[in-house]
Amino acid sequence: MKKLVNDPKNVVTEAVAGFGAAHADLVRVSTDPIYIVRTDAPVAGKVGIVSGGGSGHEPMHGGLVGPGMLDAAVPGAVFTSPTPDPILAATKAVDGGAGVLHIVKNYTGDVLNFETAADLAAADGVEVRSVLVNDDVAVKDSLYTAGRRGVAGTVLVEKIAGAAADRGDDLESVALVAERVIGQVRSMGVALTPCVVPHAGQPSFTLAEDEIEIGIGIHGEPGRERIKLEPADAIVDRLLGPILDDIPFVAGDKVLLFVNGMGGTPQVELYIVFRRAAEVLAERGIEVTRTLVGNFTTALEMQGMSITVLKLDDELTTLWDAPVQTAALRWGR
Repeated sequence: MKKLVNDPKNVVTEAVAGFGAAHADLVRVSTDPIYIVRTDAPVAGKVGIVSGGGSGHEPMHGGLVGPGMLDAAVPGAVFTSPTPDPILAATKAVDGGAGVLHIVKNYTGDVLNFETAADLAAADGVEVRSVLVNDDVAVKDSLYTAGRRGVAGTVLVEKIAGAAADRGDDLESVALVAERVIGQVRSMGVALTPCVVPHAGQPSFTLAEDEIEIGIGIHGEPGRERIKLEPADAIVDRLLGPILDDIPFVAGDKVLLFVNGMGGTPQVELYIVFRRAAEVLAERGIEVTRTLVGNFTTALEMQGMSITVLKLDDELTTLWDAPVQTAALRWGR
């Protein structure tokens, strides 16, 4: 294993410190307890948006903190949920008097720890609502979840909910917008290689040189099936079929198409994937009106990608287009 780390036990602390130093115009960081918050938090009268989860998925979530998106992000250890204490501290740090929305990926540890933090915040007089992202169509239940996993669609939920909060919506309205996105977004991924968690020092799973895992989770959890490597177009077709059949997406729909890299996949390959995905959608009469391509929800250095499709309406499109200024996503400011 070769990694640019010092002591594996200090990976998250040192990474967060570096992130804060690199983006001091956007965020400030706390190291005890550990969280990342936008520099102007709390914003008086605005709903605060907090998300988080295990580290190793960068730039999600810390890279998405800033005006128009998250007010705070709480990083746990690599692939491990943050504990309630830093979630509570981040929640209080962004409470501007209008309440706080927790955006939680559907993993058992995240769900339990965010629930505990929300209860503690409520006892301290902070109103908290929570939404649960479960966009992964690959598997319904696993060792890590009850129900579907929350994966790359979380980025879209955070952007659109953040825009709703930025325009002055109240807590109930921001939560409803987030729930609408969750109801209309679906994702599925593939792994070409495993990843190595720093403190483990060895791959989290094994794949033969000619094998890929269809439906992989963002921590390396098993997917639907392990198959022989296929051409990119065939892999895209395998992922898009279950995605489009799930809601289902139908002719006449307008969608956002998001191709997400898992950390080790070159941009040139992501655009090959996007090309085929756009072709399939056009063949079905589905119009791609908004796009996103890049590494946003990663699994350390895993080679692979995921495809996310969000059914848009006029309001969601307006909120997606609204200005955002974060380390990883920015336009309109």
